[in-house]
Amino acid sequence: MSGKTEVSAKRVFIGAGCNRVVNNVSWGASGLLSFGAQNAVSIFSPKTAQILTTLPGHKASVNCTHWLPSSKFAFKAKHLDRHYLLSGDTDGIIILWELSTVNNNWRHVLQLPQSHKKGVTCITAYMVSETDAMFASASSDGAVNVWDVSFPSQPSDECKVLCLDTLSVDSKAIVTLSLAELPQSPGRFVLAMGGLDNKIKLYCGERTGQFTSVCELKGHTDWIRSLDFSLPFETTSSIMLVSSSQDKVIRIWKLVLVGDVGSWQREITLASYIEGPVFVSGKFTYQISVESVLIGHEDWVYSVEWEPPVTDHQPLSILSASMDKTMMIWRPEKKTGVWVNVVCVGELSHCALGFYGGHWSPDGVSVLAHGYGGSFHLWRNVSNSNEFENWQMQKVPSGHFAAVTDITWARTGEYLLSVSHDQTTRVFSSWKSDEGSEHWHELARPQVHGHDINCVAMVQGKGNHRFVSGAEEKVVRVFEAPLSFLKTLNHTCAGGKGSFPEDLQADVQVLGANMSALGLSQKPIYLHTSNEPMERSGGGEGLDTFETVPEAAPTELKEPPIEDQLAFHTLWPESHKLYGHGNELFSLCCDHNGTLVASSCKAQSAAMAEIWLWEVGTWKAVGRLQSHSLTVTHLEFSYDDTLLLSVSRDRHFSVFSIQRTDNGEVSRKLMAKVEAHKRIIWACSWNPSGHQFATSSRDKTVKIWSIEKDAHIKQVLALPQFGSSVTAVAWTGQDHEDKSGCIAVGMESGLIELWNIKIEETEEEGTTATAALALRMEPFMCHVSAVNRLAWRPTEKSETNQSLLRLTSCGDDHCVRVFDFKF
Repeated sequence: MSGKTEVSAKRVFIGAGCNRVVNNVSWGASGLLSFGAQNAVSIFSPKTAQILTTLPGHKASVNCTHWLPSSKFAFKAKHLDRHYLLSGDTDGIIILWELSTVNNNWRHVLQLPQSHKKGVTCITAYMVSETDAMFASASSDGAVNVWDVSFPSQPSDECKVLCLDTLSVDSKAIVTLSLAELPQSPGRFVLAMGGLDNKIKLYCGERTGQFTSVCELKGHTDWIRSLDFSLPFETTSSIMLVSSSQDKVIRIWKLVLVGDVGSWQREITLASYIEGPVFVSGKFTYQISVESVLIGHEDWVYSVEWEPPVTDHQPLSILSASMDKTMMIWRPEKKTGVWVNVVCVGELSHCALGFYGGHWSPDGVSVLAHGYGGSFHLWRNVSNSNEFENWQMQKVPSGHFAAVTDITWARTGEYLLSVSHDQTTRVFSSWKSDEGSEHWHELARPQVHGHDINCVAMVQGKGNHRFVSGAEEKVVRVFEAPLSFLKTLNHTCAGGKGSFPEDLQADVQVLGANMSALGLSQKPIYLHTSNEPMERSGGGEGLDTFETVPEAAPTELKEPPIEDQLAFHTLWPESHKLYGHGNELFSLCCDHNGTLVASSCKAQSAAMAEIWLWEVGTWKAVGRLQSHSLTVTHLEFSYDDTLLLSVSRDRHFSVFSIQRTDNGEVSRKLMAKVEAHKRIIWACSWNPSGHQFATSSRDKTVKIWSIEKDAHIKQVLALPQFGSSVTAVAWTGQDHEDKSGCIAVGMESGLIELWNIKIEETEEEGTTATAALALRMEPFMCHVSAVNRLAWRPTEKSETNQSLLRLTSCGDDHCVRVFDFKF
């Protein structure tokens, strides 16, 4: 860049859902939570309910994460400078990360030398001291590796990792592990594993290596789903193991030291069968017996976890999470010692399916569940007295749990709208917080659909907020904002001064929308209907409850909504369906005046590859543009709305001139069709202040084109070749006077680059352009899979010289990201 300062990038927001697997979430002694979002390891802070960063490094979906030290060992780890995190993926690779608490910097330490042959299903660890730990990892082919890791005491040293033993336990998968030190024999460890054969297997060994099988515990009648050893109690001669299973039952086993090997003899009597198996490890003999059986859940129990000790002693308290949509806390009664369920949270929600796992916070006052819809649910005990507990829902980050296919800004940039293959459309916006900093949260879920959604476009122009979306179906659907959303918008940062003034909102008669039974069409709820909720199940004579969809109750939200509200009460009503395409929708755009919408669908022939034009308001089809022979991948109107640009799988782009006649007819003709790239063209973007545009392609290039006076098109510039296929491109103006601008380039590798473009027009040569790299964003800030769309926040024409620009991006890594750039 000529004589200008550096461009700096700041991360504003990351929205992502949790991978839908068990063992994916871990709560660290650092107070932070980790989870896998596609191939990234995401870190979020429960205090602010914001995702802080994503860690790139895995090439496959992240299955499990585990902190060293985790919340279980937080009482030993009060003032650590460095925390560590293990993450495992479906390729069997495990990576060790380091977080420096001084400056919150993350570092990729190492990849474990010996990877599993199949996907990693579970990681468990035991902190021997602040600098030493043992951990075990299990894989879906039944192999378990036991590792010893020592952390450096000086920052300059390196971590040492040693594989102690590899156990081939079973040909079937091992899905859960727990590791503990045997009572009163330091340095001897017991490893419990559970899998698909309904038995819990115990292995014993030392820190020097070899683990040997000592016994099996039988009792569960279905797959073992979760195991957790307690830390030693006040009397240190015993520890407990809690196990949960798909048989809906939780069992507590007690492992007791019964004596030295020589001195203790056992008579084989009937009683000894009840007492449970005995095994020898080192100099001591141990006995395992069933302490209690907890019955209360109505579906598979996916996870059980002991409450983390605040001091050295293990509290008698267990958290369980189940597919029946509840989490329970179990404790023994003071008088009888019988284990009972004292707290139950989560049963009110209608969320699609249950919980995959539950976790304690290090201080034991919060519990977190992650669910089938990639969502988090956090409860906190807000009561001050020890007598009774009051668990209240807290804010959590949320996002899509599948690839995010398209994203767009509202007309004046007050919120973001994203669509995804998880079949939802979501609105993200920044909320006013007490400290004055902006925190982004999901504001609404306008569309919850039955097909994967591929594309979305905001309808520009005046009036209520509207958008069109296209899914894996032949219909384009039009949605209009209900009153509850408009009122909620006023509580956000950009609210109040938005694009739809309050005096006009009086005309909006629709309060919200209801989901239909098949999840395809959303019916409006009007303001002046009777308040009696209708039974929506035909006759409703005690029919099966699965048939009924709960009645939505849309309201004005004063603070960010939680998952239960988002899933049902923030839908937008569908106002129109546009029929015409013969295949699944692929791309949509709206012109800047808000009069026309263009759409395209998947196509293998010229007839299917037609671009349809729809008139906003009447929603009639007003034209069909023929030019391409394969799928049109991206459409965009020029900023003066006279030209429509389309790029296609057939490696051509087409420019159509769009003219509106006096009587409202739309005349259109093909100006030019050019073979622009050697491979599929993924994206295109117009210069906001001229008739130049950029195209990007799988051939790893971005080319700049200009429409000259005589309507012929010439290539003015090709950017240097990129490292991978260029899947997204977005052009924004910085200075309207000298037509300088900035192009954001998104790649299949997930990386994003900014290029400064300067356009010069002369009489003799026509248009020329120069480009310079402004910023190559570091991988920790970028996506970890293909970037699907980039969009600059719309700026007012009056702001001619902008030094701060905001960009949003979405990708296959389930993430929606917002960045601020200072120029």
